[in-house]
Amino acid sequence: MPRIALYTLVVCVLAVAAAVVSFVQGSWLGIVWVLLAGLSSNMTWYYVKRGRMDAARDTSVTS
Repeated sequence: MPRIALYTLVVCVLAVAAAVVSFVQGSWLGIVWVLLAGLSSNMTWYYVKRGRMDAARDTSVTS
């Protein structure tokens, strides 16, 4: 897994935790955290897929 994918995964987990805390405290600011979690989740999947494609391409070139 590429390093940037790990960073975006960490951001996603932290955003979800922040959203839960915000909603438990009764703040509507949690909506912003949910949106950030969705964005970082999409970025994580993008970088994971891109890393797999790069690895497959490198393997096919060296074979």
